[in-house]
Amino acid sequence: MAAWTWRFEKADGTQVEPAVPPEEFPTQGDAESWIGENWKALAEGGADQVRLLEDTTEIYGPMSLHAEEAEEAEAGAEEA
Repeated sequence: MAAWTWRFEKADGTQVEPAVPPEEFPTQGDAESWIGENWKALAEGGADQVRLLEDTTEIYGPMSLHAEEAEEAEAGAEEA
């Protein structure tokens, strides 16, 4: 069974230890729910962006953890 995990990075792509202990998730939805609940603490703890991995395959990223950038990205996506 695949494991879904997050990679936590600084803005330059350097991997950092997250402020909230990461988990392995059974589904992509579980992983996305967790990041939705924890993104603010992760950002305050020094992570600037995340990448979602399925086992060792990157599914998407980098995704910013900074609210103003995330809101702008969402607004842009809605207009597209």
